[in-house]
Amino acid sequence: MFPIGGRGTAALAEHVLTTGHGSWWTDRTVRPRVIAVTCGDHALLAGDPTALTSADLAPLAGLCVEASDRFLPLLGAAFDRLHSWDRMLYVHHATGVPPRVPRGVTVRRLRPEDGPALAAIVPTMSWIHATWGGPAGLAASGLGWAAFRKGRVLAVACTRFTGSRYEDVACATDPSERRQPLALACVQGLTDDISARGRIATWSCSRDNRASRLLAWTAGFRLIREYVHHTTGPVPVSNASILGEAA
Repeated sequence: MFPIGGRGTAALAEHVLTTGHGSWWTDRTVRPRVIAVTCGDHALLAGDPTALTSADLAPLAGLCVEASDRFLPLLGAAFDRLHSWDRMLYVHHATGVPPRVPRGVTVRRLRPEDGPALAAIVPTMSWIHATWGGPAGLAASGLGWAAFRKGRVLAVACTRFTGSRYEDVACATDPSERRQPLALACVQGLTDDISARGRIATWSCSRDNRASRLLAWTAGFRLIREYVHHTTGPVPVSNASILGEAA
């Protein structure tokens, strides 16, 4: 139900299958009619929507869901709020602008021993390690770069979803350290690594996130398509869901 070699968040299914971070959900264990895969705050949903009722989508509450238009009536009935979110998908095609790293800052690949430093980042950055099960998982993955000053993490770029052909990139910067090329330096280190692995970097962001779009362009990413995903609110019903977490 989920194509191999997908770009952007479409690599989520391969990421969960490869890393073990995330969950699979099915309506039944043998010949499932519907499958959902979740990781961090994202979900992919595929299959036959007529096999479910609105109550069955309860496990997807509070997530950003990507699904075909066939699921929209069911999603709309399942949640008190369903917000459509316009997104943009970029692919790394061009040479980025070389960043000038400030004096006293070191930009390097993350190492397993960096887990405590990642755990100490400001709360607004903590989403960056959600698809790796936490700071220790990201630090040990070998798929992240960070800017450090005296052992403190100022900015992080990492592979958010790793697939067989594409790796989707995410980055976060300490609010007090913005307007410096720290994120750009981290992203360029990461994209060099991704190219060396024989894969292609992608970048997914909201159409309204001008800062993210500008950073992507500066780092050498170019827009290839726009799409929509849906953020889900609370569940208005309390009936049991037939979707079960698969082993």
